[in-house]
Amino acid sequence: MKKRHEQKLIILSIGLMMAFSIPISLLFNSEKNVFGYPMILVYLFVVWIISIIISFVIVKRYDE
Repeated sequence: MKKRHEQKLIILSIGLMMAFSIPISLLFNSEKNVFGYPMILVYLFVVWIISIIISFVIVKRYDE
């Protein structure tokens, strides 16, 4: 894997650290429900699934 593609994964990791930080996560801590689930739970799982998909695409596309 080239250094450029490793840098993409590092940027993804830094973005995830910011997305999962307490101040950002607490923005979604409300009384609203999405399909019966609390908003913060939906936020955490959506960010998690998107990060898995992005990292999978980076690794599969640029694996040499």
